[in-house]
Amino acid sequence: MKSIQMTIDARLLKAVDQLTRARKTTRSAFMRDALHAETRRQLVRDATARHARGYTGQPAAQGEFDVWLREQDWGTP
Repeated sequence: MKSIQMTIDARLLKAVDQLTRARKTTRSAFMRDALHAETRRQLVRDATARHARGYTGQPAAQGEFDVWLREQDWGTP
C-alpha cells in the first residue's frame, strides 16, 4: 500500500472520526472502503451509460425478446 496525504474540512473529519469509532475501524480503512465503493458505483454508471448508448444506436426490435416471456417466473400460482 501507499501512503497519501489529503486535505478535508473539519466537519467532514469529525463525521469520519465518529463513523470510524462506531465501526471500530481506522480512518485509512474507512477511506479505502469509501473509495472502493465509489469506484464500483462509477463502473456501474459507466456500464449503464454504454448499455443505453448501445440500445440508442441499435434499439430492440418489436417482439425481439418475446421468446423469453414463457421462461419468466414471477412466483404467481
